[in-house]
Amino acid sequence: MSVEHELYVELGERRYPIFIGPDLIGGAELIRPYLAGSQALVVTNETVAPLYLERVRQALSNVHVCDVALPDGEIHKTLASFSKIIDALVEGRHDRNTTVVALGGGVVGDIAGFAAASYLRGVRFIQMPTTLLAQVDSSVGGKTAVNHPTGKNLIGAFYQPACVIADTTVLATLPPRELTAGIAEVIKHGVIYDAEFFGWLEHHVDDVLHLEGNAIGYAIRRSCEIKAKVVAADERESGLREILNFGHTFAHALEQATGYSRWLHGEAVSLGMVMAADLSMREKLLGDAEAQRIKQLLKRTGLPVVVPPDLEPDALLEAMSHDKKVKAGTIRFVVVDRIGNVRTTAACSQTSLAQTLRAGDALCER
Repeated sequence: MSVEHELYVELGERRYPIFIGPDLIGGAELIRPYLAGSQALVVTNETVAPLYLERVRQALSNVHVCDVALPDGEIHKTLASFSKIIDALVEGRHDRNTTVVALGGGVVGDIAGFAAASYLRGVRFIQMPTTLLAQVDSSVGGKTAVNHPTGKNLIGAFYQPACVIADTTVLATLPPRELTAGIAEVIKHGVIYDAEFFGWLEHHVDDVLHLEGNAIGYAIRRSCEIKAKVVAADERESGLREILNFGHTFAHALEQATGYSRWLHGEAVSLGMVMAADLSMREKLLGDAEAQRIKQLLKRTGLPVVVPPDLEPDALLEAMSHDKKVKAGTIRFVVVDRIGNVRTTAACSQTSLAQTLRAGDALCER
């Protein structure tokens, strides 16, 4: 076990650490200080459980441990899965001093966190993300939720973990597609906040994809640093935190319109970022050269950058109308002024939006 990077989400009394490094999952001395008492429920999924559940159980050998393994996939991010966790907590007679441990990707973390926020009005929660996307994004910041048939993440709560333990070794067991999907959120952090980091990725993204130690560690650390700063400034998304949703208004619509079955979340985010850059160009905010840099970096990783023509613009527009950033019936988008600087606006013209939704090969068709 080796903690290579340790940083904090600064939220006053609720300040918590993010530990990044190899072989952290089995580290009893790392997790034990963050347990609330003598009980724990490990929430995982059917893919991750055979790989890492026993190691986590051994690290929790000093407490009474129960576990729940959910079906894998975004399609199972539902109230039914949430209820399964609550049922396990009730049946195991867990009290207010229990700890819910989320062992898995973003879906597991979101559902487990929402259950922890809800059970007995809130019990302790530890994030142990096993995908790149979860390590750089969803495990940090306290957004917990399940999906509703009409939209993504419509049922949930802001609920911060006690700590985040990001084991970089587990990334070697990810299918290539899952690893690539996580790169989308890494690239997003460069676009929204740090042009220098984006430039670094242009030169080192292949090293990140090959899990080269220094490169993957830095990519995770810098992504977490950026998200931690934004969350510390705006925990409940009343302003600045909305920039973390760059590309997500489109992405969530793409996921919802296809029943969460066509793309992994990071793949949908890649498409959403290309569409958001396209909209920014049509609104004459973003120059062509920088828009193409965003698209080309995503394309280099193998992420999708072209929306299939079978998706109806009206279906996407309907899905976007349920986005959490909608205010007074108006859809609000995160647009790009330049790499490293984005903002939220409700001022995009309907003409520009319609053109973006029709242009499957965004940034190309005019």
